[in-house]
Amino acid sequence: MPRTQWIDLPPAQRRMILALASLQISLLGAALWDICRRPAEQINGSKAAWAAASFVNFVGPLAYFVWGRRREETA
Repeated sequence: MPRTQWIDLPPAQRRMILALASLQISLLGAALWDICRRPAEQINGSKAAWAAASFVNFVGPLAYFVWGRRREETA
């Protein structure tokens, strides 16, 4: 069975792939930007480890935003 080529995909499927790719790249960029700007004491764990984990599709950046950043203590 031959591999499916991009040109063989229906337009709706192509749009969905492009939308998901755009979302993935946006999440990655936002996570890396936040990791670079945020002081190390405001991050749970190593900045380098979170930067590496951010490259795992969808899961890495979302995990960083949920568990990687320390919450501010309210008095």
